[in-house]
Parts: sequence; structure tokens; C-alpha cells
Amino acid sequence: MAILLNKDTKIVIQGITGREASMVTRHTLCYGTPILAGVTPGKGGELVEGVLVYDSLQCALNDNPSINTSAIYVPPAFVYDAVLEAIYNKIKLIFIATENVPQKDAIKFLILARKNSVKIVGPNSVGIISPKYKMKIGAIGGDKVERCFVKGPVGVISRSGGMTAEISFMVKKAGFGISTAVSIGGDPFIGLKPLDLLKLFEEDIETKAVVMFSEPGTNFEEEVAQFLYEKKFTKPLICFIAGKFTENLPEDTVFGHAGAMISKGIGKPSSKINILRESGAEVANKFDDIIIILKRLLGN
Repeated sequence: MAILLNKDTKIVIQGITGREASMVTRHTLCYGTPILAGVTPGKGGELVEGVLVYDSLQCALNDNPSINTSAIYVPPAFVYDAVLEAIYNKIKLIFIATENVPQKDAIKFLILARKNSVKIVGPNSVGIISPKYKMKIGAIGGDKVERCFVKGPVGVISRSGGMTAEISFMVKKAGFGISTAVSIGGDPFIGLKPLDLLKLFEEDIETKAVVMFSEPGTNFEEEVAQFLYEKKFTKPLICFIAGKFTENLPEDTVFGHAGAMISKGIGKPSSKINILRESGAEVANKFDDIIIILKRLLGN
């Protein structure tokens, strides 16, 4: 069934009338993914790419009770209210494209989401895609999805949105395809982390291996390594850790994303590489090695 997205996913876009959200709506519909409604307060009754806009999420749900997934495209200051509206209306998967969400807001809504068993991807995520079901949420894949994302048995986890596509392209070059690819988001505080996604991929019969792209900062990879040590992930895990040069920079230097920062010695690429290898993961020395490793592990 892949993870997060499947044939039963029904999407609403909060902030649909914005420029980026309107473009994403067009690309998503062209791919074949259903968007049942949009929400922008004060613009109820308008159409965006044929999708009806409502003044509130509750109004959208009154007419479309099967909606179970929300994509949030609102300015950072309004993300907290949008997430709360989705949680209170019992939406179980929330995707947040917005970056630089105030950290205190992110902490509060992530705690609330956990209490209500709501899955959040992002903030600052480019999207999620499951090619077999023609399901995508967010800008992932743009208007030419098949350039990078084709159906297959490999899961992809990436901190970087752009590298979600690059990793998926490497999987395609190796002769395979994607079960689900997830851009987890680059903000300091995010929803689903690599460990959470590995738990989902472990249960997914369509996923035979996972490729993970990592950056400096956070303890995400250390959590993953412990999961592998405990033999709770039984499928091949191939990792590439970017940013080795950052270890020569002053600590607390932000590398790319707001969350990619070595602080107090934590988050060094070299330590992530070592602990992942010790736990049994395959760590690529060079980016192109991902192709070689996939072919060796999954065959031709």
C-alpha cells in the first residue's frame, strides 16, 4: 500500500489561492491526484483549477466529508492556526510546505498533533509521492513527475526537498523505482522523522529497501542506528550523509537548512557515518555509489 499516501487519500489545500498553491494544485491534478477542496478565508466560492474554495475547513468538510489529508500553504505566521484547524477537524495527515515557521508555534502544534495521533510532514517540505497510486502532495515532481519518480520497491527519506528528487533519480538510474518518497522538511522542528518513516516502511510490503539522504545536525541518524541495532528494521538501508566539510566550520554555522547545524559537537557527518555503518546500514562514500549499492542489494 506504500506509506502515508494511497488510493484512499483525499486532499484539501489550506491557502489554495496563493501563487505557489495554485501552481501545485494544477500539477497535482494533472498527475491524477484528487484535490477535493481548497480553503482561503474570505474567498469562498472561487475556483482554483476547477477546485472549489471554501471560507473554512469545516465548510469544506461539510461538503466533502471524505477529506482526510491537508496541505498547508499559508505564510509562517498563520501556519499554527491552519494546523490547529486541521487537527480540530480530525484530519489525520497534515503536510506543511511553509518554511521558517516560528519555532514556538511548531513545538506547540507538534505536541498537539502527537496527542491527537495526527501525522505531520514538514514544515519546509517539498512533498510526498507514491507513484504506483499516482498520489502526490506538495510541489514534489513538479509538472514532469516521471523524470525522477517512477513506481518501484524503494522508499526514499530526505531532509532536503531537492535531494528527494536526486535520490529518486539515482534509484531510477539503478533500474528500480519508488514506493514512497518523503521530504521530511528542513526546519529545526518537524513532524515525522526518519525513524518514524522507517517504522512505516518496515510494515509496507511494497517497500524492499530504503535510501536516506542526511545532513549535518540533529540526532536523527543516531535514532535510526539504534533502531537498526535493535533489529527492528529488517530491510536494506542505504544512506548518504552530506556536508562532511562542515566539520571544519565554526560550530552553530547553519548549513543550508535551518535545522542543519552542528552544535556542542552533536550532528557531525563523520559520527553519523560511523554509527550507521556500525549498526548495519550501507553508507555510500560518493553519491553515485547509491546506484552500485542498490544493484548489489536488490539485483538487476
